[in-house]
Amino acid sequence: ARMGRTLVELFYDVVSPYSWLGFEVLCRYQHIWNIDLRFRPAFLGGIMQATGNKPPAMLPKRAEYMLKDIKRMAKYYQVPVQISEDDFQRVLGTSNLGAMRFITALDMTQPRYLEPLSREFWIRFWSQHEDISQTENILAIARQAGLSSELAQKLLEMISSPAVKNRLRETTEEAIKYGAFGMPAVVAHFKGEPHLFFGSDRLELLGSFIGE
Repeated sequence: ARMGRTLVELFYDVVSPYSWLGFEVLCRYQHIWNIDLRFRPAFLGGIMQATGNKPPAMLPKRAEYMLKDIKRMAKYYQVPVQISEDDFQRVLGTSNLGAMRFITALDMTQPRYLEPLSREFWIRFWSQHEDISQTENILAIARQAGLSSELAQKLLEMISSPAVKNRLRETTEEAIKYGAFGMPAVVAHFKGEPHLFFGSDRLELLGSFIGE
């Protein structure tokens, strides 16, 4: 972290709409608050499995609330999440492992593109309802985020490498070690201690906690 700045790690997965909301809010505040924001692409499925958590939509009453909640938050934060009941099945039926490995490969090679690439994955999945598990869609997303076709090809080749698989697994395990059970998981390193804030609706609390 830069001198006197609080390191804030954002563990996220592009399959999570609340992660998108939290990501955009933290992106906006990263230059206003005295924080060093670090993007940590992780695998939500791994966190769910390790902690025995289940997708919120599995509980009908919670699913009903979530539809309204995400619509309200999207409007309030001006993030174009489009959600309907069909999305619950869509999320369960889409493999996001390739996408998160692609983002992880980028993190290992050109991390400065993490913000635009991650955002573009959310836009495709949550605004345009495209299948982000398809290679041609991943390449289109990379192009839109400003990556050269050479870099995109290289990242695609890296997806199946042990280095990338291990890195994604390690990042996911790190989130669990901090106490994460879902996403977004935001960890502020304050006065020598890590502090976990779960969800996109705890960011004012995070700000207050670090003296902002």
